[in-house]
Amino acid sequence: DVQLQASGGGLVQPGGSLTLACVASGFAFDDYTIGWFRQAPGKEREGVSYITLSTGSTGYEDSAKGRFTISSDNARNTVYLQMDNLKPEDTAVYYCAADRSSWVVAALTQFEYWGQGTLVTVSS
Repeated sequence: DVQLQASGGGLVQPGGSLTLACVASGFAFDDYTIGWFRQAPGKEREGVSYITLSTGSTGYEDSAKGRFTISSDNARNTVYLQMDNLKPEDTAVYYCAADRSSWVVAALTQFEYWGQGTLVTVSS
């Protein structure tokens, strides 16, 4: 079975940092794109960042540019999202998802597999 397990969320003060991890299993990890998404209370889910694992190519939505960094450890089937200079508006449940398309295509369509989310709260 395909499984995506996101972890690393928590409570952090504005300006602080968190690193989320997404551990994948049940599919050929290197053949996929992993994306991070988030959903804030009362808002629609939105994309945050993506990585195509076969090439290492990455993409970021405007909200993440300059503050978030996506990376992977293919040997551990894990994708990370390093989040720096966090703001209260970053508060959301963060999800990871997988799709066979490159990130450029997948970001415009519905990702195939989804994991459970991890809650990030940015508050003083």
